[in-house]
Amino acid sequence: MDIHHLHDWNLSPTEAVQIQKDLSDKLIDDQPLDADAVQYVAGVDVSVKDNVSQAAVVVMSYPDLELVETVKASMDTPFPYVPGLLTFREGPVLVKAFEKLKQQPDVFIFDGMGRIHPRRMGIAAHMGLWLQRPTIGVGKTHLIGDYGQPGALKGSFSWIHDRNEIIGAYLRTRSNVKPVYVSVGHLAEINDAINFVLTCTPKYKLPRPIRLAHDAAGQMG
Repeated sequence: MDIHHLHDWNLSPTEAVQIQKDLSDKLIDDQPLDADAVQYVAGVDVSVKDNVSQAAVVVMSYPDLELVETVKASMDTPFPYVPGLLTFREGPVLVKAFEKLKQQPDVFIFDGMGRIHPRRMGIAAHMGLWLQRPTIGVGKTHLIGDYGQPGALKGSFSWIHDRNEIIGAYLRTRSNVKPVYVSVGHLAEINDAINFVLTCTPKYKLPRPIRLAHDAAGQMG
């Protein structure tokens, strides 16, 4: 698939932060996501072991979530672990994987954050600009923002606020199981993103495309 190469990856942390600031105004987080028009959804994850990063992108049909395609790519990890700069650690290997896709997904769900980020540029947001496709972030651990506890049943959620702005939702994807952090990356809006994530999570805590991508990324060698 076509990838929009927006910048080099060989950057210092200071330069990386500036790239995030420069790109943040380009994000679109109020565009309706028409689930009825979606035919293919992708789950995206990266695993790092012994300083080797392996990306996996799993494409599934939607809404029945049948496996269509799995692509992987690996490379030496190019960037140190710096909180808030995950994209510069995982982005290069993700681009290599995206370029292998034969079936272009309509929506990408990332194991990571979208607008739940100090500069509103989590990996789902940042890579959304490279993909120019709707992207959603689903994270498992708190990064920033304040929120209350949602109800115990699947579909319950609480808004996540930061600096007087709603940046995502703390969403219960399975009854009586710890919620996940959902946020728009690019070319979507938060209510539609919540509903889409729920549709992609028929049984377990994480959306099925992410679960399969996580398993594939962890299978090294």
